[in-house]
Amino acid sequence: MTAMKMMLKLAPVLGLTALLAACGTTTEQRAATGALGGAVAGQAIGGNTGATVAGGVIGAVAGAATTPRKPHE
Repeated sequence: MTAMKMMLKLAPVLGLTALLAACGTTTEQRAATGALGGAVAGQAIGGNTGATVAGGVIGAVAGAATTPRKPHE
């Protein structure tokens, strides 16, 4: 598979991961939920171990990079 096709397949993973990555109050929680969501999306899209691992890594990075929402006071 060409790199461009792989990038196009993984692009939805980034969007899904961005939506799920903000779950959690600590950096570790957000990284874990991002990794889990990314891995599931990667497997669903790519259907192989490489896509699952790539989705998990992308999700973990995106999750750790997000800032938690502050509760409304």
